[in-house]
Amino acid sequence: MSEYELSETETLKQASQGDKEAFGLLYEHYVDRIFNYVYYRTGNVHDAEDLTARVFQRAMKHIHNYQDRGVPFSAWLYRIAHNLVANWHRDRSRKQEIPISDVMVLPAKGEHPETTLLRSEEQDALLRMIRRLPPDRQHLLILKFVEHLSNAEIGKIMGRSEGAVKSLYHRTLLALRDQVGDLIGEIEGE
Repeated sequence: MSEYELSETETLKQASQGDKEAFGLLYEHYVDRIFNYVYYRTGNVHDAEDLTARVFQRAMKHIHNYQDRGVPFSAWLYRIAHNLVANWHRDRSRKQEIPISDVMVLPAKGEHPETTLLRSEEQDALLRMIRRLPPDRQHLLILKFVEHLSNAEIGKIMGRSEGAVKSLYHRTLLALRDQVGDLIGEIEGE
C-alpha cells in the first residue's frame, strides 16, 4: 500500500467519524476529477458546478455509511456523480451539447487560424457523436480518456469485470468509427 493510500485510509476513517477537516482533504483531492466527469456528461459549466457540489454534499451526508469493500473511494464518488447526472438528464429528457462558444480551442504556437478552426469543428463533431452514445459508453470514454483510468479501475467504478470493460470499450470505438464513416459519407455526398 502506498503512502497516499495509507493517508487516504486514515483520512476516510476520520471523515466517516464526522471530521469535517478530513472530508475537506478528500474534497480537495477529488473535486477536479469529479467536476471534469460531470462536465463531460452535461456539457455545461454551470450545471457541472451545481452537480459537483451536490455530489460532495451527498458524500458528506453519507460518508459515515462508506465502507471499504476493495473498491476505491473515488469509485463511490463517481457512482454518486453518475446517479446525479442520470437524474439530471432524466429531468431534462434531453442530452445537452456543448455550445461551440463554450469550447475553448487555443491555437498551437505558430498554427494557422484556419487549422485552429478546422480542429475546433472536428472536436465539436466528435463531442456530438459521443453525446449520442448510451450513457454507459459516455461514462467509459470519460473515465478512459479524461481521467486516464485503467480498465481495472473503470471496472470497479462501473461495477463490471475488466473483460467487460474491454469489450464495451471495443464496441464503443467501433460505433464511433462507424459514425465517423457516416459523417464523412455525408460530407462527400454534399
